[in-house]
Amino acid sequence: MTARSVPGFTGQLIAPADERYDAARTVWNAAIDRYPALIARARRTADVAAVIRYAQDNGMPLSVRGGGHSAAGLAVADGALMLDLSPMKAVTVDPAAGVAVAAPGLTWEELDAATQAHDLATTGGVVGSTGIAGLTLGGGIGWLDRLAGLTCDNLIEAEIVTADGRVLTASGTRHPDLFWALRGGGGNFGVVTSFSYRLHPVTTAYGGILGYTFDRAADVLRAYARASEDAPDRLALYAGMTTAPPLPFIPEVLHGQPLAALFLACFGSAADHPERTVASVRALLPPPAFDATGPMSYRQVQQLSEGPGVPGMHHYYTAEWLDVLDDKAIDALVSAAERATSPRSVIVVKRMGGAAARVPADGTAFWYRRAAHNLDIHAQWAPGGDLAAHRAWAHATRQAVRHASAGGGYVNFLGGDQGADRIRAAYGGNYERLTQVKAGYDPGNLFRLNHNIAPAERASVR
Repeated sequence: MTARSVPGFTGQLIAPADERYDAARTVWNAAIDRYPALIARARRTADVAAVIRYAQDNGMPLSVRGGGHSAAGLAVADGALMLDLSPMKAVTVDPAAGVAVAAPGLTWEELDAATQAHDLATTGGVVGSTGIAGLTLGGGIGWLDRLAGLTCDNLIEAEIVTADGRVLTASGTRHPDLFWALRGGGGNFGVVTSFSYRLHPVTTAYGGILGYTFDRAADVLRAYARASEDAPDRLALYAGMTTAPPLPFIPEVLHGQPLAALFLACFGSAADHPERTVASVRALLPPPAFDATGPMSYRQVQQLSEGPGVPGMHHYYTAEWLDVLDDKAIDALVSAAERATSPRSVIVVKRMGGAAARVPADGTAFWYRRAAHNLDIHAQWAPGGDLAAHRAWAHATRQAVRHASAGGGYVNFLGGDQGADRIRAAYGGNYERLTQVKAGYDPGNLFRLNHNIAPAERASVR
């Protein structure tokens, strides 16, 4: 099959017989082993439009890959046409305007490198290899969301190719209904080929990791909850439980042992004394087993949760927004961590609020503005493990804290098998409006290989 097989397409086509096929179909989550009918690696917006028209004309299901980091492996599907945006890497930064224009194949480490060259940043993913596209469209939480809002709050314009092959610009003044839906509604409305982000001055922080032996896990979570109550916007705060990886700042005696940790970063210059804020959190606990805190650049903060990269791991996620982290929830999470089916699995809670909570729930498609915490339950194991057991552990952990739930989970942290009710709950009170927008721009539900929003029966483009 040649590029002439898709009219107007100038990128690279990869068929199953191509020696590049296996590498091209592989995504970050090695539990995903799927075989698309054809892979189209786009170079430009016109290529994206050509692939969408081809899928429509030939009745082919269409999956879309940006960074390939989807927790649910949504980038690739058996028998589908896979539109791969990863070659689209352009980025321009206008430091005077405080705006970055970024192509959808970029990862967060690539975008951060471009913006930090000007001492600027926007809220981005906390794992550098995460693609900018999926994270932005699902809302986008990260180290800066309390200070600067969610990633989608910092999206000021998007170029998008819709299901009928049109290339539109969505913003607050052009196709505002579509722009509203793109900010939290996932990849349901088309393929975004350019993201324009608002940037913020961000250079330094004080923070890092405070690690504790697992017998202090409940104390760590209680200290996290207490520090969360009156945390300033410039303090980003996470708590987690996992097995200590072999990192140089962790004492060797702890390697491979269960661990509880606080991850924190207080942004600001030395004149703002961010170390005092971190010290106030540290004071809620006895001396840690290790203290890896200090002055940091923003890019160092972005690397705090990277850990040792282990390629080929299998992953399963589920998540829940929490209104509170009370003693019952804390005890349930500690118990779940003790029963984890893999030593590599992780339970993380993240303090929300701040600037992200000051946007109305219906101001964008991202609904859960008032949730106090995000709970991320991440089962991770080496190939050959028992998927059913790991998945059951993740769901049992989530169910154990349902009493504290705000009503749903973060769409970017949902496994691909969690069903229509969980997907609907992820969009919260904005779901019905999203179905109306979906019907206006994708009435045939071409963009369905995702956490899908089905189109309403009747709607029109506004």
